[in-house]
Parts: sequence; C-alpha cells; structure tokens
Amino acid sequence: MIVVEQAKALALNPKHPNRILHTIPAAATMKYNGAELVVVPHKIDEVKVLRNLGFKAPSPILHYYDWVGRFTPYEHQRMTSAFLTMHNKALVLNEIGTGKTQSALWACDYLMKIGKIKKVLIISPLSTLERVWGDGIFMNFPHRIAVTLYGNSARRKKLLKTDADFYIINHDGFSIIADDCAGMFDLIIVDEAAVLRNPSTNRYKALKKWMTKHSDTRLWLMTGTPTPNSPVDAWSLARLVDSPYCDKTYTAFRDAVMMKIGQWKWIPRPESIEIVKHTLYPAVRYSRDECFDLPDTVYQTRKIDLTGEQRKHYATMLKHFVTEYTADETITAVNEAVKMQKLVQISCGVVYGDDGRHIELNCTPRVNVVKEIIEEVGGKVIVFVPLTGTLNMLEKELSKTWSVAVVNGSVTSAKRNAIFHNFQEQDDPHVLIAHPATMAHGLTLTSASTIIWYGPVTSNEQYIQANGRIERIGKKHVSNIIHIEATDLEYRMYERLKNKQKLQGLLLDLIQKETR
Repeated sequence: MIVVEQAKALALNPKHPNRILHTIPAAATMKYNGAELVVVPHKIDEVKVLRNLGFKAPSPILHYYDWVGRFTPYEHQRMTSAFLTMHNKALVLNEIGTGKTQSALWACDYLMKIGKIKKVLIISPLSTLERVWGDGIFMNFPHRIAVTLYGNSARRKKLLKTDADFYIINHDGFSIIADDCAGMFDLIIVDEAAVLRNPSTNRYKALKKWMTKHSDTRLWLMTGTPTPNSPVDAWSLARLVDSPYCDKTYTAFRDAVMMKIGQWKWIPRPESIEIVKHTLYPAVRYSRDECFDLPDTVYQTRKIDLTGEQRKHYATMLKHFVTEYTADETITAVNEAVKMQKLVQISCGVVYGDDGRHIELNCTPRVNVVKEIIEEVGGKVIVFVPLTGTLNMLEKELSKTWSVAVVNGSVTSAKRNAIFHNFQEQDDPHVLIAHPATMAHGLTLTSASTIIWYGPVTSNEQYIQANGRIERIGKKHVSNIIHIEATDLEYRMYERLKNKQKLQGLLLDLIQKETR
C-alpha cells in the first residue's frame, strides 16, 4: 500500500481487486508499471472499510493534519489521535502524564476540519475543567470556541445555548443538562471515566440513557485506571463503548473475572487480567515508560475552588494582616513572609492560630482532588504536605480507601526508615504523606512515579529535593509532578518553584495586582 499524499489517495495491489471495487464506490483502477492498482480516496470512511477488509490503512490525520498548537506531538500522541479518528466509540487507557488531553483535542480539531463533527461535550473532574481542558483549548486551538458550563442549573442551561465548538462540564453536571442537549453533540469525551465504573450511579445512568437515545454520537472514554478497585469495574466502561466482547449482564461478567470464596468475599480469577484486556475494546494504551520521547518530568496542575469559609478568611488576610476565626481566636501575620504562609495555610485547610492551636477550615475540594488523582494514577503516590497540621487530617481521609503512612518531623528515624523501606519494597503503604522537609538527600522512592503537592512550599531547595526522590537513574522513567492550586498566589508560587526562582516579592506583586 502506497500513500499518495498529493492526490490524498491510497494505491493498492490486492489479490482480489473486486472486493475493494464492489465495497468502495469511489475506488478505481489504474495501470502502473504493468500492474493494475486499485486507487482509493484516503479518507476516514474509506480507511474504515479497508480495515474491515483486512488492509492496514493509516488514518488520514497522520498525513494531512498540521498538528496545530504550541506543542509538537510525541509519537504516542500522534498514534492516539489517529486511533481516535478511526473509532466512534473507544477507550483511551494511556497512563497519567502521557498527554491524553492534547491527543483527544487534536483528533477533535481534525474531525471538525473535515466536517465529521461540529460540537463536542467534554465531561471531566472539576479540577481539570479550566486549567486542563479550558486552557488546553484556549492556548492551542485559538480558532475554536470553548465554554465551561458551571453554576446552578439555570446558569448551566443558559451557557449551553452559547454557540461554541467545545462545551465543558463536570461529571455530576451532565445529568442537569442531559434533557436540554438532546441531539446537540456529535462527540462526548469523558475524562477520568473510571468514575462511571458503578452502573448503579446517577452519573452512569444519565450518560447510558443519553447514549442509548443518541447511538450515533461518538463517545471516547479516557482513564489510565479502568479497574481501580476490581476487574468488575471494566464492565460498565465496556458497555458504554459497545464492546462486542463484553458480557450483556454484570452478573455474567463478574462470574467470569471473580471467584467467590465466602458468603461475601470475592477475589479475582487468575485469568481476569486477560479477560479485562479482551473486554475493553476498542482501546489504546500507552504506559509512561513506553513513551520514550516524553520529558523526564511532566508537570500538571489541578485547579480547585476555595470553600466559602476559606474565601472569607483568605480575602481578609490578603487585605489585612489578621483574620478573626471566632470571637476569641484570631490568625495574625507579623510580616509579609508570614502573611504568605498564612494564606497558603488557609488554602490548605489548617491554620495556626495566635495561640498555636490548629484551626481546621473546610477544604473538601482539595481533599477530593487528591483522592481523584490517587485513583487516576493507580500505582503508588507520594503526597507532599508542607503544613504539619494538615498531615493527620489528610491521613484520616485517605486511609478510608488506601493504606497510608505519614512521615513528619515527629516520626523517629528508625520508624521513618521502616516506612520508606515498606513503601519502596512492599505492597503497603500505597500512599505516602510526607512533609517535604523529611526528604533526605539520597533517599530513593522510585516505587512511585507521581508526586502530588497538596500546597506549595516556600523553599526552592525543599521543592527540588523532594521531587528528586522519585528520579530513577540510568533508566528512562517519566515522573509526574502534580500541583494543586486554588488561588493566584499558589499558581505563582508553583511557577517560581518550577523555574527555580526565589519567592521574595511575590506577595507584594499579588497585592498590587489585587488593588489595581
């Protein structure tokens, strides 16, 4: 098979030309060097037919798309985009940090350019609505219009009427607009699709009902961890993409992949992994270690909102040097440096009061996004928390789901070493919550490839040293550094830390900006 790019055609020399000629109306024959070739337009529909006939025809995007945006695609991103253009319903199972978002957007942009789709709905976690998807479209596809559907029900429905190419909404928000967007979208993308693993949830039911009514709509499900808890998690995802290899009932699939060993206990069968791989079809999967052209470190940002309680104290502290928590409890900053620390403490949900006690603020969005990331990663994770008072609170929340260990300044050297050893060599703990100051030079924790920064530190040295714990010498290994931020101050702190810049003067710049 020859790709004739000038003519946007494929030239083939098949054993049975009539199979192609009878199946593809636009196909024709031509003589070339004494051979009779079959020429087929190199378009999406024709390629799909050729593939069904057994020919390995490449997706047109690989030959005729200009890959717009600020970034040159990595090879695995090109192949992921190509895969998506050829499948109306599919799963993207690439690991976190491999650039799934950009791959999907390139595929969307190409399909829009050739007239296959017009409007796309993106369903994603709250933390990635703006910073990941919104910014990704704004920065790389300025010729496309995106609108984020947020607020109460009335506001979301009003925004839905905006003329745009992309509409972005959170997972739970889809059920609110489902009845108002009937037949509106040509493609739905679900990011972190593992949230749909339980078919009894409203999230799943709403999307399943919508897709049943609009079966021609494309659906791309994206998750690096399709089975975060059990092999049975794969069933609901496979059903959504109409996998031909998926059992029709949940019970049949469960019995195929799980074994009952007691009245209430089920364990995976030895063959469950292969069954899951077979069931999750069509799917593309790239691990980080397969993506040889990725940079050594991939930085990501998860944007969250402050709670009402946090916003009140943050605004007061930013404007003044003090905020009153209760009638007899105040939080005071004695200088600009302390003020910056207090603002970060408020954002993280635990503040040191004037009497030295920890004052806990509602920080549910920040805790929830940590949970989302851990589930998304699948493997071991290190969570760096620069505030001692926050460590125990976070341990309490995360230990409800995962095995967790905490390392701070009060943990003895012997116990600390035991925790590090178990984290590196054993299955448990799954999550290590640590104060970055405890990360000594030379410490190796390469069992994890992802670090979550619960909040920013003020020390460049601590930041660099802590991130270095998951570096693997002598082997290609991609590290994921994920920053959680809720404020402009946190964003600016992370940017300076990434660029090895000092943080002096940052707060003054921020205050000047706020008062302009």
